[in-house]
Amino acid sequence: MSFWLWVLGSAYLVLLGVAAWRSYRRNQSADDYALAGSNVGVFLGFLTFSATLFSTFTLMGMPDFFRTHGVGAWIFLAVSDGAMVFLVVWFGFHLRRKVAEKGFQGMSGLMTACYGSRWAGYVFYAGVFLFLVPYVAIQVRGIAVFLNSAYPAALPAWAWASIIVIVMLIYSEIGGLKAIMYSDVMQGLLLLTMTWVIAVQCIDHFGGIRPMFDEVERVNEALLSVPGPNGLFGIPFLIASFFAILMIPVTQPQLTIRVVVMRNLRATHRMAVAVGFFAMIVILPTIAIGMYGAVRYPEAPAAAFWAQVLLFEQPGLVAAAVIVGLVAAAMSTADSQIFALGTELRSLLTGEERAVMRRTRIAIVVFAAAALVFSILSSDQLVALALKSFQGTSMLAPMVFAAVFSARTPGREVIALTALALLAYIASLLGWLPAAVATVPVELVILLAAALLTLVSVVVRQRQPVAAGPAPRS
Repeated sequence: MSFWLWVLGSAYLVLLGVAAWRSYRRNQSADDYALAGSNVGVFLGFLTFSATLFSTFTLMGMPDFFRTHGVGAWIFLAVSDGAMVFLVVWFGFHLRRKVAEKGFQGMSGLMTACYGSRWAGYVFYAGVFLFLVPYVAIQVRGIAVFLNSAYPAALPAWAWASIIVIVMLIYSEIGGLKAIMYSDVMQGLLLLTMTWVIAVQCIDHFGGIRPMFDEVERVNEALLSVPGPNGLFGIPFLIASFFAILMIPVTQPQLTIRVVVMRNLRATHRMAVAVGFFAMIVILPTIAIGMYGAVRYPEAPAAAFWAQVLLFEQPGLVAAAVIVGLVAAAMSTADSQIFALGTELRSLLTGEERAVMRRTRIAIVVFAAAALVFSILSSDQLVALALKSFQGTSMLAPMVFAAVFSARTPGREVIALTALALLAYIASLLGWLPAAVATVPVELVILLAAALLTLVSVVVRQRQPVAAGPAPRS
């Protein structure tokens, strides 16, 4: 395995270097660097969107989720991602129309332009910063723990995490968004391939799909139905998580930017359909890996399960490819999110473009350092932490929808409502609010309340007469 790891790892680093240098040579302006020239085709668009959406937690978190909570995980993620495709098509049309009207450097800047208030941009930026930094951290945390399990005598987990962050910063700082997109292509194809290779081996262990589920039924029948052995997949949880995942392209800027920078609307729609297909074929094999773990390693900690199934039970070439693929997945998603935070900050800054870009690049390094610290302190529950990130950023959705769909300037009360929704969700995470209201998860209650009040605000303002301009002079 060590031989193949050196070969594949070196090849991946060389390709990253080529992608960064090629992007650097093509970046003629700040918009080229930050927005990839806003001329992305379908193939690159759907792979960069998919790779950013499906990352370390797909090959590590999702199998562990199936192993622990059962087949209801398919409803939790795949159904939500399928619905998200339709939202991208619908929302993407209106978002691109609003961008053509207002211009675009980032969603925070777009919120400022739509509301006529910098506070809209500040609230949006605060929301994505608070919940994207932990999401970046779990990508880095997952692969660092995995590498530490694979090579316990080599480096501690924090050292692996530091190496990943440093490499990620080098090529993203050099090549910008286009370099990140090229790395996404490599990561997406490698992740899909290795997930299916391991899944086929897991199915072969049982002699087929039906014998696999028969064995799972013998070990723990509750895994084959909802709400699962731990009672997680009840209707309230599934509805709340559905809305949280559905809102990802609306509220998480690393994906919203990818909708905006597509070449045209037709390319955007084709990209969305391709992402939906990719979602199905990348999540499906994780069921087999999770069911295999439920039979072979039902009580093992997550890190031990990952190491055994993804590494120690695999041939050397496959194990090396898995390690490279997971490192690529962690870096691909993490750098997209950190770079998006930098782009969002750029959209709020004013001044000479060169000075703005210098401050943006410095901020990207600071964001990466914050994510590194959080990755060292966070837990191994990748999917659970990812869901908290999705739920947190979903609180921004009503404000974004009001900005994109309102013909008139939305009221500033929407900004205040969004800030209160974010504070309420944070309070729920800290245990200051109950986890549920009459069995309805509190995060869903907060989101629906914010959405309803925002809708009332928009409707009332739409019905108000347009103020008359000054009378013409005689």
